[in-house]
Amino acid sequence: METKSKAGKDSDRAARVKRTERFAKMLLQVTNDLAQTNSLDEALETLVNITTSSIGAERGTIFLNDEATGELYSRVAQGNFRREIRILNTKGVAGWAFSHDQGVIIHDAYKDERFNKAVDVRTGFRTKSILCAPLRTVRGDKIGVSQILNKIDSQFSQDDLDLLEAMTEQAAIAIQGNIIVEQIEAARKQELEFLDVVSQVSSELELTPLLQKIISTISKMLDCERATLFINDEKTNELYTEVGEGLDEKSVIRFPNHMGIAGTVFSSAKPVNIPHAYADLRFNPGFDKQTGFFTRSMLCMPVLNKEGKTIGVSQVLNKRGGSFNSEDEKRLAAFTSQISMGIENAKLFADVQTQQNYSESILSSMHDAVITLDDEGIIKTCNLSGMRIFKVPILADVIGKTADGFFTGSNDWMAEKLKGVTEKDEYLDAELQVDGETLSVNVSIMPLLGEKKEVLGAMVMIEDISSEKRMKSTMSRYMDPELADQLMEAGDSDDFLGGKQSVGSVLFSDVRSFTTITEELGAQGTVKLLNEYFTIMVDCITDEGGMLDKFIGDAMMCIFGTPVPHDDDPDRAVRAAIRMMTDLKVYNDQRAAEGKLPIDHGMGINTDSIVSGNIGSPKRMDYTVIGDGVNLAARIESACKQYGAHILISEFTLRAVKATYRTRQVDYVIVKGKTEPVGVYEVLDYHDDESYPNLVDALGTFNDGHRCWNEGKWDQSTKLFKDVLKINPDDKAAQLYIDRCVHMKKNPPKGDWDGVWVMTTK
Repeated sequence: METKSKAGKDSDRAARVKRTERFAKMLLQVTNDLAQTNSLDEALETLVNITTSSIGAERGTIFLNDEATGELYSRVAQGNFRREIRILNTKGVAGWAFSHDQGVIIHDAYKDERFNKAVDVRTGFRTKSILCAPLRTVRGDKIGVSQILNKIDSQFSQDDLDLLEAMTEQAAIAIQGNIIVEQIEAARKQELEFLDVVSQVSSELELTPLLQKIISTISKMLDCERATLFINDEKTNELYTEVGEGLDEKSVIRFPNHMGIAGTVFSSAKPVNIPHAYADLRFNPGFDKQTGFFTRSMLCMPVLNKEGKTIGVSQVLNKRGGSFNSEDEKRLAAFTSQISMGIENAKLFADVQTQQNYSESILSSMHDAVITLDDEGIIKTCNLSGMRIFKVPILADVIGKTADGFFTGSNDWMAEKLKGVTEKDEYLDAELQVDGETLSVNVSIMPLLGEKKEVLGAMVMIEDISSEKRMKSTMSRYMDPELADQLMEAGDSDDFLGGKQSVGSVLFSDVRSFTTITEELGAQGTVKLLNEYFTIMVDCITDEGGMLDKFIGDAMMCIFGTPVPHDDDPDRAVRAAIRMMTDLKVYNDQRAAEGKLPIDHGMGINTDSIVSGNIGSPKRMDYTVIGDGVNLAARIESACKQYGAHILISEFTLRAVKATYRTRQVDYVIVKGKTEPVGVYEVLDYHDDESYPNLVDALGTFNDGHRCWNEGKWDQSTKLFKDVLKINPDDKAAQLYIDRCVHMKKNPPKGDWDGVWVMTTK
């Protein structure tokens, strides 16, 4: 027994020696390898490689603590880019180890309540076991966490944890040094950028380039998603901006300088730091809805000039990695104090330049010809329209000539009129001959008077109305006069009438159960009802810049995008449809008060390439649109009955809209006459709590059910659609999908299921 006891002691002693040697070897490797790294990223990667290979695990991660945000972050390299993964320093296994300053060994991750299973779901990696240790400096300061996953040959042991803690403590000095170097380098870089922009501000006199430089610098300096600099317009008392990080190049934002958070900052001249925008009553979510951007955090700072007067507001949104802190406030305040003088100088320069260019540009911008003469009858100025109307190739052919020398032949009456210029203006409806062509013109002849009412010369304004006369005569046969005026203003009416292919949004609407209504009303009552209904609906269309193409019985076909296009025609079509629903509700309330039956209708919208033009016979012509895009809109409208919907849009319209609407995909179908499937979506923004209670909850549940339908999970899909019916028993689309799931469960699809349903009717 004594021999065995001695042998056992010798064995334990040998194991301890071996363990000590292994630890010493690993720590020496850590020290040597980290000494060769040149950056924080290299040091972190080296430490992960050493700890993972030494302990024999599948993966490893080093999380560093961000004291400013209370988060743990790790860095992931993707090509030439680097992104950070951030978690709260109290959440998950890593957060527990950090906040409790204690190492942890977990043999079965999915049985531990601290483990966040969502990470595995996102990454596709299966976490089995976890070894986690705080990353401390020699002084015991926590700077992060080291985490190792899935020991390969066995389970993690206390020796593994001891080794991990020893290695991370050995590496902490190098890592902390790299962190400090990186922070110093970042601060130095920001300072250089700061000085560079300040120097540029002093030399830049044009406002727009100056603002672009300022915005770009603010975005980088504060590491935010968007930045905007609002300038106060003293003439209109509005804050405005034409440039902003993340804004469309053509975006111009204007609003009263007392509205919203920016207005509050401008009025009070005090900064505002909001960590959660939607929890602040001053925040206006309307901009988010229009742009599709989601604002999380916001920092607003007044821009003061040297007299202390507020001249604008700088606004930054969504600090990456958390909320804006006091250090961000100091940086933005220091920066805005330096740039205010440059902004005022640029504004002053812009005002002077505007005044200088005003007189020169006003003549060239006019559509009418403008010619001025001095008191001796010599032509001094002629704008571009004058050169165009008289077909003069170069300005030298006009300037310096006398009225007699320029207005010759059949146009000599003009020279005679100019000779008799008095203190009164003269207006003429006349004709001019130019290169054998007769022009119908409106002529205004006005004297140019000095301070003492002396005649200094004359000004002639000539409006060419030849094209307008011809086109109005032609278009009055078949087109609404208001539309004709729009086409005339566009200046390319011939192209529109002759045929043009463009992208447009087509809206079809149709009254439901109209036959039943007409049987009760009779002929006169039916006509009266339709006139009232169409009057309301057409206003909804025209107010959004759409065109009523035609009435088809109790249906309407409307166009957005031709003949006069807009940047947001798909949105205009959707907004018009939403308003058609809300205005119809008001009309039905009036009818109900009078004891009359309500009217119901459905609408379909599609955005696609269409052909527009003057179509028909010589005896009857109509300006209309044709094409597959039109046909698809009609088929989508007819599908409203099937889903119990009022507004359906195609996937093409959904992709084209710029604003955010409450929508749900009601189907992915092959419509009759087509071979390719089309996504169909229902727009629900017209609903209120009375017409659809708890809409947001039902919408989320319905979308989850539709995803299960696409994946062929009939039982799960049925359960979710039944949950929708619990929220709203009148949701016909949910009941339709329940019936479809029952059918598909009894008749499983052959081959791969893609969620496409083939419509058998138009």
